[in-house]
Amino acid sequence: MKTQILQALAALALITTSATAQDSPMDNHTASYIAMPAAEGQTKAFAKFLAGAAPIVKKTEPGTVLWFALQADDTLAIFDIFVDKDARNAHFSGAVAGALNENADVLVAGGWDDGVVANIYNSSVLSVKAPVDLYTATTATYINLEAAPGKGPELAALLTAAGPIVADTEPETLFWAALQIDENSFAIFDIFANNAGRKAHFAGQVAGLLNKKASELVSGGWDDGVVANINNFDILAIK
Repeated sequence: MKTQILQALAALALITTSATAQDSPMDNHTASYIAMPAAEGQTKAFAKFLAGAAPIVKKTEPGTVLWFALQADDTLAIFDIFVDKDARNAHFSGAVAGALNENADVLVAGGWDDGVVANIYNSSVLSVKAPVDLYTATTATYINLEAAPGKGPELAALLTAAGPIVADTEPETLFWAALQIDENSFAIFDIFANNAGRKAHFAGQVAGLLNKKASELVSGGWDDGVVANINNFDILAIK
């Protein structure tokens, strides 16, 4: 345990844009996250649409490794991971994206362009805890992190080193991914069987390490840069 923390702290000293402090089991994988506001009166219909999309993704998108439909009140979201950029491009030209495009004017506030496309955040996968007991998950969290000025490489190094620690110390975290959106923008996505698993995660070693380093590495520090950007969701469907 002590060795893992020392490894994570050592990773913070690496000034490298690639932040390859640890090998990831999803090397070269990419991800996307889209949070979409439901059109007025269309929350249930939109949720039903997304829940029904999972079997289509499974049948038609072999390069989409993981796909989650999510809901938080009137906000619906999709988070997915792909084997590479080509698979991500195939996803956005696939059957589910086409059906969402056709129905966006009815289901999504802002329609396709302003409600869907404008809210797409593509990223590279830095580190993961590989999924376990995937279909027992009921809840998910997505956290945006903006690096403090000049601290992007160090934040990337911390997040890259965190995956193995989550894997070794958080049995109730069923999947965890650290993501890099651009030079200074990052995110964390994770899923849990229940809220108890989420609470255990936020009381865990990685959360403690991030809390300790947030004032230095994250714009806004822990409260305004991390906690304020936590988005909790119910899981509607998983591929």
